[in-house]
Amino acid sequence: MNWTERRERFRALIAGPRCVHPGSVYDAISARIAEDLGFEVGMFSGSVGSMAVLGAPDLVVLTLSEFAAQAYRICRAGNLALLVDADHGYGNALNVRRTVEELETAGICAMSIEDTVLPRPHGPSNKPALSSLEEGVGKMKAALSARQDKRLVIAGRTSALAIAGVDEAIKRAKAYEAAGVDAIFLAGGVTAEAIEAVSSAIRIPIITGGGGGSLADLNWLAAHKVRVALQTHAPFSAAVRAVYETLKALRDGVPARELQHLASPELMRRVTRADEYQQWTKDFLGGE
Repeated sequence: MNWTERRERFRALIAGPRCVHPGSVYDAISARIAEDLGFEVGMFSGSVGSMAVLGAPDLVVLTLSEFAAQAYRICRAGNLALLVDADHGYGNALNVRRTVEELETAGICAMSIEDTVLPRPHGPSNKPALSSLEEGVGKMKAALSARQDKRLVIAGRTSALAIAGVDEAIKRAKAYEAAGVDAIFLAGGVTAEAIEAVSSAIRIPIITGGGGGSLADLNWLAAHKVRVALQTHAPFSAAVRAVYETLKALRDGVPARELQHLASPELMRRVTRADEYQQWTKDFLGGE
């Protein structure tokens, strides 16, 4: 696997003038589909990882090794440049170092480390909370020190917009930039006004979620330093519904030949790279 070339592509993207939507992926097949459709970046989130690997909600019960193993499966399936959400780095700043080591080895191109207190602590409150600014800066420095390949992008992710407001988000974005991160990931509470304020206060690129109005306009986002704008993780949800409805139909007695919305044999051959395997069988096993 050539991780270098794809990391260089991702670096060139965030250094350039455009903003792109990534394809939300969760396994080898979804990553190949995204690449075949022309997505320049794949996004593998902790929430989708938890659902795909454990069948569990996004409560940070997925372990680092499980997440990194799935990221590796996605990376080895093709040449998609993969951005991953590494949550809070699975612990303190020392755990963040381990997180970077594992995910860099897995072949990802970029990762974010966030400043939300995770997992949820004991107590009656369901409200998310921010870690201290000092802890956040320490994690960013730890992530950068652990990185071996300087092409790997480290993004400081903050939930401050949703939890504490624009001023705190700017404060944290500037602190993480000063620590040396390559990009700022704004998570939750994102508005056009917030992006304008944060982008004017920092020099590095921004990664954020999408939305309506200006937040759906890639040209507007690009003009405000946003280089990657997430859409949704709808592909996984769509896959769940498709599997559910197909299994339900079979359980209800619908004949297999009458099932709807199945992948064509041609599509299955393409996403499994069957032609390549057929050629390898001929070349190396003497097959026809």
